[in-house]
Amino acid sequence: MNQRPQQPRPAASASAARSATSTPPDVARLANELTEVMSGLLAVIEQETEFVRAGKIREGMRLEPQKSELSRRYMLAVEHLKSMQKMLSQTDPELLATLRRHHETFRAMLQVNLTVLATAHAVSEGIVRGVNAEVQRRNIPNTYTASGQRATPGPRNMTPIAISRTL
Repeated sequence: MNQRPQQPRPAASASAARSATSTPPDVARLANELTEVMSGLLAVIEQETEFVRAGKIREGMRLEPQKSELSRRYMLAVEHLKSMQKMLSQTDPELLATLRRHHETFRAMLQVNLTVLATAHAVSEGIVRGVNAEVQRRNIPNTYTASGQRATPGPRNMTPIAISRTL
């Protein structure tokens, strides 16, 4: 029986090898990147919250591209860090605790932002519903049936309102 000598396998790319066996400096770099991204996103969210609270919706909407980019970077950093969490907890548990504290602050500010946005949405929806009710009330004729009851309007009398979502 002839045995062929084993062919040497091609070396994996440097990035693949690096991601498979991450060194503690890589983990620390990733943790610092996550902290920077969270801080940047937190700054944008705080600005957006202040704009919405002040009724400056347009200014808040201008932050959307920056917020989207930072959110994308945040999600990527979190996914990478999750894959290295075991190594981080073994090599630098204090850094992991610091990241968790920073993340809790970040989550609290996100909750405030979401509350402000939900309030603004509810207020604007209430205004639109109020305007619609007033328009419908004015469009409905005041008629009565033969028995003296108020006549219910037909679908022809209900006219929807149109809303432009561009500010």
